[in-house]
Amino acid sequence: MLELDDIQSGVLRPRPAPYAAAYVLFRIDDRKAGRELIRRIGPLVASAAHPESPAGDTWVSVALSFQGLKALGVPQASLDSFSPEFQQGMAARAGVLGDTGESSPEHWEKPLGSADVHVVLTALAPDSERLEAALARARREYQKISGITDIWNQNCHALPNEREAFGFKDGISHPAIEGSGIPGTNPYEQPLKAGEFVLGYPDEMGGLSAAPSPDVLGRNGSYVVFRKLHQRVAAFRQFVKANASGPEGEELVAAKIMGRWRSGAPLALCPLHDDPELGADRARNNVFLFKEDDAIGYHTPCGSHIRRMNPRDADVSGVVRIHRMIRRGTSYGPLLPDGVLEDDGAERGLIFAFVGANLGRQFEFVQSEWMNDGGFFGGGATKDPVAGANSGADAYSFPKRPLATRLKGLSRFVVTRGGEYCFLPSLRALQWLGELES
Repeated sequence: MLELDDIQSGVLRPRPAPYAAAYVLFRIDDRKAGRELIRRIGPLVASAAHPESPAGDTWVSVALSFQGLKALGVPQASLDSFSPEFQQGMAARAGVLGDTGESSPEHWEKPLGSADVHVVLTALAPDSERLEAALARARREYQKISGITDIWNQNCHALPNEREAFGFKDGISHPAIEGSGIPGTNPYEQPLKAGEFVLGYPDEMGGLSAAPSPDVLGRNGSYVVFRKLHQRVAAFRQFVKANASGPEGEELVAAKIMGRWRSGAPLALCPLHDDPELGADRARNNVFLFKEDDAIGYHTPCGSHIRRMNPRDADVSGVVRIHRMIRRGTSYGPLLPDGVLEDDGAERGLIFAFVGANLGRQFEFVQSEWMNDGGFFGGGATKDPVAGANSGADAYSFPKRPLATRLKGLSRFVVTRGGEYCFLPSLRALQWLGELES
């Protein structure tokens, strides 16, 4: 059984809908001050057994980078027991992730990707008022401490109708996890082993997910990937318009790229037209598979975004479960007004978070093998049409009778602004870190 009272609530529970969110990054300038920060902030973190936190309905999470663990004075033997990807950090893994060209670390927003990112505090609430109350509570604690520095902040908010900047309903899919008591959104998907997401439990491969040592530090923890992604909404709209005939054709092209209509209704269930009522229905909008009814992709193209990110029961189903991820996103910046095709220069996009137990075979595998390569479904070297590292000369094709439709001029619509690999300690581990004495 999962020890829910020791696991951070943010590991297992989907974000609220609607939501307001904030991310605060800290640098630890003094080891003792860093430990005091963990001691003071730790009590604000709710466990998965108690979704209501000391901050009301707000969920506060605390994560640390590898450099942050070093700054706290974690013993070297423990540092060496973390995964190699985590030890290297996100910037060093840029080539694997497709963070090249405009998305390469040299262009990232400072201080993201640097050795100064030590602690990531995340707060999520149903509205801005409750979010601010939680942040005020946290500030009262950390502002008393000299020897730590608040180095970066990002506020996020739910866009109208819970959509992201490209206009698609977000936050639809969430897997069921054994022992969590939290249902998934697709009853066709059997609950995944807890060790896929929480360290120290059996995983889908039959073994225990490898946890750092000592046990008090590693058990009930998770890895989290934190990424700031800029969305080029005007460029996306221009591409869709250039490859369609009329407004209805544009909506169909956009849906074929994403795998869903903008309302959230999946092509798998309504391939010919949008169904906003279905899209808004949380009990129905994720209840579908691919292989039995749509192996070729006439409804949901095999190269579409949602089918790449989760192929479900497709021909790669034997390995899908070991690459499954918990994915969460929160939007930042203003909407580009409907119909506008020119970029207004505003920063808008998504703070992306992945939660899992294995950075290599989950997040990095999906990025490199499914997002930025199409070989797994017979698509050659094609990339994800929404989030892939496309060059401007790439194309996207989807099946259609009698001939496939080919969309030309696919460019990079999502640019990485930075991020980091972090470790989400258990509640007992937070206490252990705060009480280190060496």
